[in-house]
Amino acid sequence: MATIAGTDPRTGTALDPVADTTTTEQVDQLATAAATAFTELRRLGRRFRAELLDALAAAVESRRDDLIATASRETGFNDTKLGGELTRTVFQLRFFADVVRDGGYLEATIDPAADTGMGPRPDLRRLLVPVGPVAVFGASNFPFAFSVLGGDTASAIAAGSPVIVKAHGSHPATSLLSFEILRDAATAAGAPAGTFGIVFGTQGGADLVAHEAVTAVGFTGSLSGGQALLDIINARPEPIPFYGELSSINPVIVTAAAAAERGEDIGRGLIASITVGSGQLCTKPGLVLVPTGADGDRIVAAARAAVAEVPAQILLNKRIFDSYTTDTDTLGTRGEITHTTAGHPAEAGYAVASKLFETDVDELAAGLVDEIFGPVTVVVRYDAGSATKDVTRALDTLHHALTATLHIGSGETELAGQLLAVVEPRAGRVIFNGFPTGVAVSWAQTHGGPWPSTNSIHTSVGATAIRRFLRPVTYQDAPEAVLPEELRDGFTQIPRRIDGVLQAAH
Repeated sequence: MATIAGTDPRTGTALDPVADTTTTEQVDQLATAAATAFTELRRLGRRFRAELLDALAAAVESRRDDLIATASRETGFNDTKLGGELTRTVFQLRFFADVVRDGGYLEATIDPAADTGMGPRPDLRRLLVPVGPVAVFGASNFPFAFSVLGGDTASAIAAGSPVIVKAHGSHPATSLLSFEILRDAATAAGAPAGTFGIVFGTQGGADLVAHEAVTAVGFTGSLSGGQALLDIINARPEPIPFYGELSSINPVIVTAAAAAERGEDIGRGLIASITVGSGQLCTKPGLVLVPTGADGDRIVAAARAAVAEVPAQILLNKRIFDSYTTDTDTLGTRGEITHTTAGHPAEAGYAVASKLFETDVDELAAGLVDEIFGPVTVVVRYDAGSATKDVTRALDTLHHALTATLHIGSGETELAGQLLAVVEPRAGRVIFNGFPTGVAVSWAQTHGGPWPSTNSIHTSVGATAIRRFLRPVTYQDAPEAVLPEELRDGFTQIPRRIDGVLQAAH
């Protein structure tokens, strides 16, 4: 049986083994336990799940130092980055506790029996209910916020679905420690055995997705990895939902007025954004449209100066390192690329130099610029006199994205509206006068977009992430005694729509 071990990306040397690969029989045991836990977890109800999420948050916070130290060894991320991510993760668990308490996510709807324009209507009461055990695939680049402790796990538990996590090979020790913290805290809170499970190894992940007890999959990773899991799902006798966050270039558009007002700040901010987490963020700006002329030149000059000062950046694993090296080398040899600026060269392990490529909008063609995981972006110069036309032409060469960013000048409302109309169909979140790296956890957040950024209309961050792991059930002429309490007459603790009228909780 193979063992699972991480690698220190600072040196490229293997770390101590963490676990054995999970066998097909063990996956079956975990999935069966999760299916049993599902019934009990649903019976325990919404208030219990809110308290459970708060207990999980407290348990994670209590092990902060251990988690950060373990993740630092496996990812190469510094303590500041990991500490901020862990703070976000704890906040996210508590946030979903509040979502569950609020109850609006249930979409409780009551249409009492009545005579209507199409004849008599029965009593109809509708609620969202959990789907069942969920498989969650941890992401390489966020060992806390999008992994075992992350948003997919938090939102699935909030919905009432047990979670089995596929540990990512880039941080198996962090994944195991995270799982043990969740498991022990859940047991102490009175959650049923099987509420949490974990598998290791590629085959274990494949077996998990194929298992009949698993009812949905949450995935953050590469497009190829997501497609491989989709192939497994499509071969199941009973296909299930797959919620994948897969690939994104995240274009940034700078208008002429914005370049004139704050060109140097935009140039420096761009490099700061592409080097957060060593450029290994799904929201990293991969292409930046900058106007020609002196104001645009100031943006590019500031970006060149900033990237030249960036120290070597450490990537998470050899696969990412090899891809980054190959893809940036290939891009640099393309005739369409007119200028390249690089930061400090690699030192050891999986360290690389940050890179800034430059070209012109007339040189863009489909496939020239694609997602490259790591600290790199491409600046594209365009004619400000035909901004909407040039931006449209440039974006037509790209895949759709998680985000699009507009840097606009003060009072520049007409052009801003025109550009918004161009980017809105192509992205799930539109940022004004900022950068897309950084995804706040909130009620209004969207972290998703048109294919291939995601394959879903749902977000993986924010309150409505819970919707992925719920399904609607309508009860027709049901005796009140058998109804969920949120659909019974006189229940007022959550928002409900009754006979078409939204009623607030009180």
